[in-house]
Amino acid sequence: MTPLVSAAVLLAAVTHASWNAIAHRITDKLVGFTLISGGGVLIGLAIAPFVAFPAGPAWPYLLASVVVHIAYYALLMTSFRLGDFGQAYPIARGSAPLVVTVLAAVFAHEVPGNWALAGIAVSCVGLMGVSLWGLRGNRPNWAAIGAAFATGLTIAVYTVIDGLGVRAAHSPLGYIAWLMIIQGVVIPGYMCARARADTVRLLRPYAALGLLGSALSVSAYALVLWAQTRAELAPIAALRESSIIVGAAIGALFFKERFGAPRIAAAGLLVVGIGLMMHAG
Repeated sequence: MTPLVSAAVLLAAVTHASWNAIAHRITDKLVGFTLISGGGVLIGLAIAPFVAFPAGPAWPYLLASVVVHIAYYALLMTSFRLGDFGQAYPIARGSAPLVVTVLAAVFAHEVPGNWALAGIAVSCVGLMGVSLWGLRGNRPNWAAIGAAFATGLTIAVYTVIDGLGVRAAHSPLGYIAWLMIIQGVVIPGYMCARARADTVRLLRPYAALGLLGSALSVSAYALVLWAQTRAELAPIAALRESSIIVGAAIGALFFKERFGAPRIAAAGLLVVGIGLMMHAG
């Protein structure tokens, strides 16, 4: 993995944690995700006329990704509703990289070398350390933990699907534009059907915040999709989840959730893992 690709994925990690924090900040999760998804549709429509249309072989991947992304959003909303941000976000993101490693080996025939495998393993230890520290001193909320792990599984699945799809599309921006357009109408459509006449009233107080979240969301995933055309899927997945450290810091600063020395140690392990993956590149 080159320094440029690594920098793009790390930037994606920061923007990803930021839009997730915005989604958690909006009390009504359906309102938050409606604004973020709807904003993604608007961004996709603005981008689509100026980028190449995804090639035909990419469309089965793109449509499959839409289905998985909808499941991801539903599970993520449930995770945020049931658990703390500093717990739900790390578990959801930290459980994904090892699954991506297995799926990428099976479906993309990408078997990481020894350095990359070591980096992925060390990074996952650090990521899960951040996750488990969020449970310290609290009785586990198994419903929240289960939803977060299920969210992580959907993350792993769409990561591999989109990694294959964006390579077949020959246009990362074209792929993400149409992904945002198609998947983004589902949650706003559900919101309109559920709230009907009250939809605008419910959305208005959070409109600016939600649209900022959608811009960060699209930017984060566009960077990841571009990176997936330049490097193997598993190291990118592990590096992207450095967003967990950012998420834990956001939880401590803005949601008054504990950070603590064990999370600092876990962050150090993540840095070591990143160094090993860079050595592999």
